[in-house]
Amino acid sequence: MNTVLIADDEPQLAQDLSRRLRRCWNDVDIVAVVDNGTEALAQLRRLAPQYAFLDIRMPGLSGLEVAAAAEATRIVFITAFEEYAVAAFEASAVDYLVKPVSNARLAQCVLKLQQTPMPRANLPELLKSLERPNADHLSWVHTSAGNTTRVLSVTEILYFQSSDKYTEVVTQEGKHVIRMSLKDLLHRLDPEQFAQTHRSTIVNLRFIDRLERDVLGRTLIHLRNHEETLPVGRAYISKFRQM
Repeated sequence: MNTVLIADDEPQLAQDLSRRLRRCWNDVDIVAVVDNGTEALAQLRRLAPQYAFLDIRMPGLSGLEVAAAAEATRIVFITAFEEYAVAAFEASAVDYLVKPVSNARLAQCVLKLQQTPMPRANLPELLKSLERPNADHLSWVHTSAGNTTRVLSVTEILYFQSSDKYTEVVTQEGKHVIRMSLKDLLHRLDPEQFAQTHRSTIVNLRFIDRLERDVLGRTLIHLRNHEETLPVGRAYISKFRQM
């Protein structure tokens, strides 16, 4: 039997992956399904599965940190951030799956795992390289809705707004969601094009039409060809006084 551990902080996605793996991999044994990195590492050490499907962003430890501590286990990363996967994991990891994972892509991954084992990646070095500041600014994001994934250029995004564990991406056409925090976005976006206006909002400067004060003295941003206004928090108002 091929033993597999699954770690994902979204239980429904983890259970769905478990079900689909059993359906397309006849001799698979899902030995553990966990929802955080700390438990993933504990089960990895206790059970020593042959394969581990690890979400990158999890409470406790990240999937990268768990993988760096793995020994004989072959790692497949699961991520909503394709900019990570394409740039790094394709060259270094056994495989990566970008959410939402199609049946065809999952079957391709299983086939790859069944083939001759590949050399293990230098995961500690990979982790370090991903933590180093990246001079390249984010140029596109992947958004998901059901079975549909869209690629949006950051140039068409009006603003980002945090909402629970997701971040809303607002364009002229509508709203989308990504699993990237505002803090991560600030590190990746071009500061000449984007600025934080509130603890929960980052705006695309090129779409700002004007700033106005309301009757309560609050500063509001009006965007071109967009009805919604964005409040400017007191901690960020100095950035916009010259506008």
